[in-house]
Amino acid sequence: MTDKKIYCGVDIGASATKIVLINHDAEILGHRVERTGARGPTVAEECRNAILEELGLGFDSIGMTVSTGYAREDIPFADTSRTEITCHSRGCLHAFSGPITIVDIGGQDNKIIYLDDQGRRTNFKLNRKCAAGTGAFLEEMANLMAVPISDLNGLAEQAESPIKLGSYCTVFAKTEILTNFRKGDRLPDIVAGAFHSVVRRIIEMDILEGKIVLTGGVVAHNPYIVKVFEEMLGRPVNVPPQPQLTGAIGAALIGIELAKE
Repeated sequence: MTDKKIYCGVDIGASATKIVLINHDAEILGHRVERTGARGPTVAEECRNAILEELGLGFDSIGMTVSTGYAREDIPFADTSRTEITCHSRGCLHAFSGPITIVDIGGQDNKIIYLDDQGRRTNFKLNRKCAAGTGAFLEEMANLMAVPISDLNGLAEQAESPIKLGSYCTVFAKTEILTNFRKGDRLPDIVAGAFHSVVRRIIEMDILEGKIVLTGGVVAHNPYIVKVFEEMLGRPVNVPPQPQLTGAIGAALIGIELAKE
């Protein structure tokens, strides 16, 4: 296998499918993010093919494809698969040296991953099977408030006094928000309150110590949530250059390592 080969990382999540192609020097050549939907494996293949076409390359240029995510075993063109914990760890270590505490905020779940100074995983936590604290919670809130989810960050940035949601349950939070509307609370303050609720939910999952690295689509599309983390933790946090692609990048990097064996 020559150093002219490229490596494909596929992160097929419940909400979004992420594809990254990198070269032997770990430089990103192309990437795609699309909604997963019911056609997850097909979406992944279409994304890979589109990137190859843009690069003017054929399938034989790929030296290794590694998949991750909830449907990682369903990718027919993957050579092997690795867990999300493994791939997010590898992707974050590419951007930051250990020890680090990774907080990945996904569409359907959250992960906290602890890595020591050698990059070895010492522990991890997953959220309970509940939408609260995830991207799905924000999507539900956006629907309730009749605003596009892409507008949430901009609205939150305009907040003057974020409201505090007493309930973490998505169903009960909806009732609270409707009450806030009736009271005349400003929309930006309500939206900011939803972001604060997400962060509180994550912080209550476990103790967040050391150098914090935030990843995931929620972080990528909502810089406001980074500010909330820093406010609540009382210190700066770190964000990779492309936080939504961390798992896919990690998978592709593992592909390079496997190709050397």
